[in-house]
Amino acid sequence: MTADPLAETREKPTAAPPKRPRADAQRNRERLAEVAALEFAEHGIETSLEEIARKAGVGIGTLYRHFPSREHLVEVVYRREVEALSAAADELAARHPSDVALSEWMQRFVDYIAAKRGMANSLKLLSASNSELFSSSWGMISRALSRLLDAARAEGLIREDIDVSDVFHALSGIYAAPASPDWRDRSRRLVSLLMDGLRAGARRGRP
Repeated sequence: MTADPLAETREKPTAAPPKRPRADAQRNRERLAEVAALEFAEHGIETSLEEIARKAGVGIGTLYRHFPSREHLVEVVYRREVEALSAAADELAARHPSDVALSEWMQRFVDYIAAKRGMANSLKLLSASNSELFSSSWGMISRALSRLLDAARAEGLIREDIDVSDVFHALSGIYAAPASPDWRDRSRRLVSLLMDGLRAGARRGRP
């Protein structure tokens, strides 16, 4: 009988390539973006990339493999912050009464503002070359807030004569406030005051 030259190949199928390196790379990328968001919010856009890499537990070469430039890192961090803020609306709505979900989301908005303020100079440059990034991001955030406001209004837990533009107009004052060591704490207190105003005159109110 003539031996089948392909038999050995069929009997020993090629093993699938290991997935660990890809998973490790994705974890490194996510960790770098997470650390960068915190560093930008705390120290501004000029924060050292070497320090970001160190705090993420990787080398500077790994950072540059994922983010070839500071501007690329800023764009990824900004997208990540927008997506997280948008997703938080549904997560909070699933766990809390509608007015509490709205209040918690606006407190998270303070963290988003802090990161955005830290990246302000680079975001201005990006806006000139990637206007779609900002229009789509604004749409995601606006829709998230609309869902929370609509739910709280429908349940009579906030006043009915408030819309998305009113709330964003109030929150914009937080973004424009001068930087100071207590900026974040002060901003959180202002959000609490804003929420008290939204609850005033509601049909039901919270006992």
